[in-house]
Amino acid sequence: MITTHNLGYPRIGSNRELKKAIEAYWDGSTDQGALELTAKELRLLHWQCQQDAGVDLIPVGDFSFYDQILDTSCLLGVVPPRFEWQQDSISLDTYFAMARGRQNDMQSIAACEMTKWFDTNYHYLVPEIHKDQEFKISFSKLFSEVAEAQAHGFNVKPVIIGPLTWLWLAKIKGETFDKLELLDKLVSVYADILNRLQQQGVAWVQIDEPILVLDLPQQWQTAFTSVYSQLQFNDLNILLATYFGELQDNLQFTSKLPVAGLHIDLVRGANQLIQVLDALPCYKVLSLGIIDGRNIWCSDLDAIIATISAAKIKYSGEIWLAPSCSLLHVPVDLDNEPQLDDEIKSWLAFAKQKLLELNILKLAINDRSVVAGDLDAARVVRQSRKTSNRIHCDDVKQRVASINDDMIKRRSNYPQRSIIQKQKLSLPLYPTTTIGSFPQTVDIRSARREFKQGNLSENDYVQFMQDKIAQVVKKQEQLGLDVLVHGEPERNDMVEYFGELLKGFAFTQNGWVQSYGSRCVKPPIIFGDIYRPAPMTVAWSQFAQSCTDKPMKGMLTGPVTILNWSFVRDDQPRAKTAEQIAMALRDEVLDLERAGISIIQIDEAALREGLPLRKTQWAEYLNWTIRAFRITTA
Repeated sequence: MITTHNLGYPRIGSNRELKKAIEAYWDGSTDQGALELTAKELRLLHWQCQQDAGVDLIPVGDFSFYDQILDTSCLLGVVPPRFEWQQDSISLDTYFAMARGRQNDMQSIAACEMTKWFDTNYHYLVPEIHKDQEFKISFSKLFSEVAEAQAHGFNVKPVIIGPLTWLWLAKIKGETFDKLELLDKLVSVYADILNRLQQQGVAWVQIDEPILVLDLPQQWQTAFTSVYSQLQFNDLNILLATYFGELQDNLQFTSKLPVAGLHIDLVRGANQLIQVLDALPCYKVLSLGIIDGRNIWCSDLDAIIATISAAKIKYSGEIWLAPSCSLLHVPVDLDNEPQLDDEIKSWLAFAKQKLLELNILKLAINDRSVVAGDLDAARVVRQSRKTSNRIHCDDVKQRVASINDDMIKRRSNYPQRSIIQKQKLSLPLYPTTTIGSFPQTVDIRSARREFKQGNLSENDYVQFMQDKIAQVVKKQEQLGLDVLVHGEPERNDMVEYFGELLKGFAFTQNGWVQSYGSRCVKPPIIFGDIYRPAPMTVAWSQFAQSCTDKPMKGMLTGPVTILNWSFVRDDQPRAKTAEQIAMALRDEVLDLERAGISIIQIDEAALREGLPLRKTQWAEYLNWTIRAFRITTA
């Protein structure tokens, strides 16, 4: 039998139980004991769910109260000097202070920096290191959770962030130095960690080194051999996990590292399989990441079976099966979506369903007849999605195909436009404005909720929002701003708002995904061709403009942000989907212009972070990003 394992499971709970418990602890309505009890119940539930789905090796250590990188920093005893703590043990309060900062009557202590986890929409806490950094095991969470899982009889596989990935992500504070100077001390503590896990009877440990899919300097490539030569134990096997892309020029040295197994991502790095099969010695386990851990579509099981079968023919070593990466990046359970359209729902797989797919693949490789019914059902779903007229719109496809160079060129050059703009707008040399959105107050959220539930009429809802807009406009005039915004009280989210008004989007009730800490989001699902059936912002912008003689900006979320902050269809290139969104937004821009809105702000917040991992990917990404933006700006 092929072994299956999982790289990580969503920790928030199918109904965001962890979020609620953490926030209750933060506001003082519950104590640490209650928080830890909820966490323990969730861990047991998630381990059992994975075992029931047929997973052979259950990940432990993927659970976190806030962030796994923060957990690793605490495990290593790396706490910024501005936080007080006992050197042998980091308390939960210190842990949360690092994540959220601390403030009292005497002082305010800044939290650790947060940024995107590679090119995902998840955020991690950036480790802070200094030249004389010391390391010492100072957080017992990993070891206690391993013991907890073992006590319940689970076949555990501890999961830890690798030393080189952790060090690569760390930020130097104070005097500048080469981070690799800390490596010997760091590896010594990792050896202590692995030794403790070995003493607990652990057979396999997963060490995540996702930086192996980046363009690494030579000295960092060399460091991998040195590090893993020091992390060898007689009774403990290391599965080195890579994900989010291909190994490429890191493959040759990675395949030779003294580890017992290698995990590769065959979703984001599908083209690397042949090279890996040629390079990896057959005495090592090869883990194939064949279920998409970052998107929500059902898998093409027949295609995956063909890939696994081809790998088994070429590779004489042991093969394991797993999702491509941690399932942290997808919602927990599709069964929690009773109101989702049945046809669209049939095309989807959340974390729980992805593990069931994994088990079907394991059984199919040994005896396809055992799961013949499951495979037939999967084929029906694939065909349904492929042919559904809800996905494909000929008018949209033809319109995108008609995009030409003239459409993405401005009608006049900037010097000409500048003269016209100065005459029309009469702005000072350095005009003042704001980014756009004002706070979503309790009464605004309440009105939106009441309107959606049918308890507030459309006329009353519009009047309420117009009153809020008028207040925001008046306040900006009083402050002396030159270019005004309407404050966006009618918008629930900068992406969800537009997705609800565009065709080709679907929305879940409980499809929550952790963004950071207790912050969870419900990404829209782009399932089909996208178009705009009616104006989305024009009426609100017109009303706002009627409240003032000053220029009022039209506010739109850009096509790349809408794309990157959604679950995107995987049956066409992302660039094509971006162009469809751009064409829909182009219509909105032209309608705003016709309505008298002279300045339009297009927000592309997604371009700050979460971008392509390798330099070779940049040119293609930038080309279609710029193209989508130019289409939008009309």
